[in-house]
Amino acid sequence: MEERTRQEQEQASPEVRARIRAGFDRHGLMHHLGARMTRIAPGRVHIELPSRPEVTQHNGYIHAGATSAIADTAGGFAACTLFPENAEVLTVEYKINLLAPAVGDHIEAVGTVLKSGRTLTVCLLEVFGVQDGRRKLVANGQQTLIRVAVTEQ
Repeated sequence: MEERTRQEQEQASPEVRARIRAGFDRHGLMHHLGARMTRIAPGRVHIELPSRPEVTQHNGYIHAGATSAIADTAGGFAACTLFPENAEVLTVEYKINLLAPAVGDHIEAVGTVLKSGRTLTVCLLEVFGVQDGRRKLVANGQQTLIRVAVTEQ
């Protein structure tokens, strides 16, 4: 727990924050969903998604697809905070457990690197429903990413 508290207080360098934000700004799905990156620390990224009708399912809860998408993206960018600028990641696999309906003013995904390797990186994924400043865990999971070289597009 002490390690986690220390990690939550750290900030990534200005160069890393700029690189990660630039990557996020090019992320079409996150833009389409209306998600925003709210924290970038070494090995840790937070992404928030406001609750609005366009991201809900038929009962009014935030859709599992939107919940999963921001979790996957938070983990991917968390991994990238630990790599040089000529490296990116692709998701190899992830598993998510939907623990409770995703409700609140917004949901917040937190991706945290558990193990960063030369080729594979494993991340913890957590998603919280946030209502009036109170957070409730609504989903958690694990993700495996593969490191790839940046290619020109």
